[in-house]
Amino acid sequence: MKKALYKLLTWLRNICLSFFVFSLFFVFIYKFVPVYYTPLMFIRLYEQFYEGKEMRLEHKWIPLNEISQNLVQAVVASEDNLYLAHNGFDLEQLKIASKAAKTGKKMRGASTISQQTAKNVFLWNGRSYLRKALEAYFTFLIEFIWGKERIIEVYLNSIEMGDGIYGAGSISKINFKKNASQLSPNEAALIAATLPNPRVFNSAKPSAYIKKRQTKILSLMGKIEKIKFGYDKVENKRNE
Repeated sequence: MKKALYKLLTWLRNICLSFFVFSLFFVFIYKFVPVYYTPLMFIRLYEQFYEGKEMRLEHKWIPLNEISQNLVQAVVASEDNLYLAHNGFDLEQLKIASKAAKTGKKMRGASTISQQTAKNVFLWNGRSYLRKALEAYFTFLIEFIWGKERIIEVYLNSIEMGDGIYGAGSISKINFKKNASQLSPNEAALIAATLPNPRVFNSAKPSAYIKKRQTKILSLMGKIEKIKFGYDKVENKRNE
């Protein structure tokens, strides 16, 4: 009995150690290498195939300095306005969401941009405790290894922004016929307004509801701290 228990514990230890090493390896690699594909992209392809729809995957990786600062400002304002202040988790929003769940109310989204990025790049959709625990683990890793600038770069390149459309580079070309660097505040706010459900809402053909959200996001964009990162360097080069 003791021998069997020892073998089981050894096996579990080796599994955990292997997972830790591999996860650390991929997080470190993705600090420098573009994330061309994510689990969600393949899940959506399978769903499209299963439902008999046209299989579509539009994705083009572009560096952060080729994405309009307006879009950075818009998604932070709408999705996570404390992005620069927290360490990956918005504890206040987590408390609100937990309280809402206990009272039977509809849960508010409490996931930060860091958490959404961790989920998009490394995990799958779902609400299981295992998935949430892994999300917290990967969120901690990317906050520590990547930093805020890399996280927002990966987020804006991997997030679902339309039905089969991923990232700022693709949505800008498809919906606005321009490069992501050329997005205006209005266009950026429209894209951000659709993010809660980008397969239903279309930034190219905004409904009255999306236009209302756009107006609110535009207002918030001017109230939060300016998200600069490497944009000052780009602006200086343009002025030289």
